[in-house]
Amino acid sequence: MDKHRKVHDRKPKTGGDTITQKTIAEDIKSLGVPNVPEPKSSIHTLTIIGQIEGHTLLPTQNKATKYEHIMPQLVSVEENNNIEGLLLLLNTIGGDVEAGLAIAEMIASISKPKVSLVLGGGHSIGVPLATAADYSFIAPSATMTIHPIRMNGLVIGVPQTFRYFYKMQQRISEFIIEHSKIEAGKLHGLMTSTDELANDIGTILVGKETVEHGIINEVGGLKEAFRKLKALIEEYKKS
Repeated sequence: MDKHRKVHDRKPKTGGDTITQKTIAEDIKSLGVPNVPEPKSSIHTLTIIGQIEGHTLLPTQNKATKYEHIMPQLVSVEENNNIEGLLLLLNTIGGDVEAGLAIAEMIASISKPKVSLVLGGGHSIGVPLATAADYSFIAPSATMTIHPIRMNGLVIGVPQTFRYFYKMQQRISEFIIEHSKIEAGKLHGLMTSTDELANDIGTILVGKETVEHGIINEVGGLKEAFRKLKALIEEYKKS
């Protein structure tokens, strides 16, 4: 009887070990680590990395952020009462203008406190994404490329095309101006600079230069971003 009980007791343990090993293997394969911390947090972290994919599928070798994956998360942040704030981590080369601007508009329209942190790069349409938050940070070594919109492929050389480009650029510029401290003239000057890029127009800004121009609020890292977000959450609760 005792022998039977001992054998019986060992079976669930073996099964549990198998499940644990399978979970660890999946974590290593997906995330490169054997264990992933799962903190119970009231802050939702949203990452936008690589190239922003819009209506056209990108090649499989591209690291991409799909806008249809981002939008439901933003809706959940606004709707879920357990989420008190949003931390936006950016390391993007830009991408689809329509998709990027749509995400930026959604971020800006969330009523809860939100803080963005640019790590590595926040280029092109990544600029309005960074400014969409209530407060923005940039790592000291991170960069942002400010340039006019561009389009690949066939472009019809008629006045209507140029007017369309002008309207598209206006939408992006007005969003950045509205959600940051940069002036319209200064932003236009950065976009049309000809002495920064070898085969294009625009300006590359590094770390504190983005703050000096009024695009980003402060140079900092993860601890500064968390500290600011928690302070904004406390203010939001009081109001």
